[in-house]
Amino acid sequence: MRGGVAVVVLGGGFLAYRAYGWPGLALAAGALVMWVLLHMSRMLLMLRRAANRPVGLVESAVMFHASLHRAMTLLQVLAISRSLGQRVSVEDEQPEIYQWRDVAGTVVRCTFKQGKLRAWKLLR
Repeated sequence: MRGGVAVVVLGGGFLAYRAYGWPGLALAAGALVMWVLLHMSRMLLMLRRAANRPVGLVESAVMFHASLHRAMTLLQVLAISRSLGQRVSVEDEQPEIYQWRDVAGTVVRCTFKQGKLRAWKLLR
């Protein structure tokens, strides 16, 4: 996936240079920088919101469980839960396991392998 993004960026830069020369390349670079800044600001806003809530607490574990999908990134899961997950697994060990709970005590345990959601389980 990351290699595909690099090919698109380089290909877009090449096409911009071929079509408009150096001004086209500058425009393509400016668009790329703008996209990166937009992505970073969205990510920081989401992390700031999640950091202001209790760790591992969601409003409804059942609704959170229902909105999860395979291959979601940890950042996407944090955006859905609106809180940082409580780490269950050992540091620097794959797979990474995080859990979220609601006030009723229902727990959702998520397993991530290399940053992607692989499995999740609802525990009552």
